[in-house]
Amino acid sequence: MSFVPETIVVALGGNAILQPGQKGTAAEQIHNIEATAGAIVSLIQMGHKVVVTHGNGPQVGNILLQNEAAVDQTPVMPLDVCGAQSQGLVGYMVQKALRNELGARGLPTSVAAIVTQTVVDRSDPAFAGPTKPVGPFYPSDRGKALIEERGWVMKEVRPGQFRRVVPSPDPLSIVEREEIRALAATGTIVIASGGGGIPVVREPDGRLVGVEAVIDKDLAGQRLAADIGATVFAIFTDVDRVALAYGTPEQKFLDHLTLEEARGYLAAGHFPPGTMGPKVLAVIRFLEAGGKRAVIAAMREAAAALAGKAGTTVTP
Repeated sequence: MSFVPETIVVALGGNAILQPGQKGTAAEQIHNIEATAGAIVSLIQMGHKVVVTHGNGPQVGNILLQNEAAVDQTPVMPLDVCGAQSQGLVGYMVQKALRNELGARGLPTSVAAIVTQTVVDRSDPAFAGPTKPVGPFYPSDRGKALIEERGWVMKEVRPGQFRRVVPSPDPLSIVEREEIRALAATGTIVIASGGGGIPVVREPDGRLVGVEAVIDKDLAGQRLAADIGATVFAIFTDVDRVALAYGTPEQKFLDHLTLEEARGYLAAGHFPPGTMGPKVLAVIRFLEAGGKRAVIAAMREAAAALAGKAGTTVTP
């Protein structure tokens, strides 16, 4: 069988940037990303066109902490602006690591990180019931005061400790999709839609307005893949493959799933909403939108997973 190059959207899990137990220093994150870059460049060396998206949880969380620590010295930035900052931070690290790895292998070093906006619907039910925790923990008195001072929705997440919660609306489209598609077509490796993208709503007059929300990175990755016409959507995470009854004595790993099987297992509650659930839902949406296949696997097995020899492959 002859090799057929594909357009692949690679979604990097948080462990590709920050490992459990690490403090989150720049040196730690750069080291982790450099290790990840090798696997991505191997896909490019095979002839595939690659668009990279990534999480930003620890990074945007740290930016929010820094905002609060300096609240008496500098204006607090809204969440959409903090998300943009995190895209630049991680995008720079990934971009540099990929250029260095490409150069070391004698390959063209065309890489671009795009600050990416994701359109959501202001009438999305998520805005009526915020659930996504962000930022620091506050003692009870300060947490209650912030409700009045900033209009935040605060939730008591542990006795005497409050945390802000924000909406997590569904992604509708990627604003910069045409620019990303054009760059990818030239062979440029594009880094886009970091952290799910900066959430924006489109006003009746066409203007884009940022909103304070968090978009699931895997669902946004699927939207990106569909919007640019990718044939493969690969989610690389910290587990080797999808499993039923994960972490129990009945655990069963799945090497292959059909779209129908994935729908059935998700509906039956096999994949928790905070972990594997959004990944499987993203894969289902990708295939429903016309994608050729999707992969969920460990980053270290990227090439093998795309060849169907590792991870979990999901097909229509």
